[in-house]
Amino acid sequence: MKKAFSKAILRLFGWKLASLEGSDLKKCVICVAPHTSNWDFILGKFVYASIGCKASFLMKKEWFFFPFNLLFKWMGGIPITRGKSASVTDQLAEEFNKRDYFQLAITPEATRKPAPVWKMGFYYIALKANVPILLAFFDYKKKEVGIMEAFYPTGDAEMDIVYIRSRYAGVTGRHPKNFIDI
Repeated sequence: MKKAFSKAILRLFGWKLASLEGSDLKKCVICVAPHTSNWDFILGKFVYASIGCKASFLMKKEWFFFPFNLLFKWMGGIPITRGKSASVTDQLAEEFNKRDYFQLAITPEATRKPAPVWKMGFYYIALKANVPILLAFFDYKKKEVGIMEAFYPTGDAEMDIVYIRSRYAGVTGRHPKNFIDI
């Protein structure tokens, strides 16, 4: 029911699913870009529900108060305190070790405003947990959403991020002026 409903909603609004290579992986970090609108979250939830998957996501700890904390946790939310990136990376890498299934969606821009420099947490979490990074996208111009590839971090963060960001060239966010590609 949930899958059929989500597929129907996507069709109703004219969205197409592109390749979803890697969505069947039991453990991965999902790099989601461009992130220029709050609609990205809603769209992402419908896409993942339509293929029968569930991805966790990070959210400011301040949003986890009753009764919203129950809803966010049910949806896969993980409360995060900003400013402690090293410990967050370690905690999330440990979550990957503890769980049989853990897909974690992260928007590396960390904001819906223009972000010339991406936050690297998604990369270091994947590297430390020894899991691939799925390069997921929302292209509002084409009304297409999908996964470009499963990327395995090499440990050369500088080169890897240049490659990852290059894959998003030409992808159009809901608010194109808020996405800076390289």
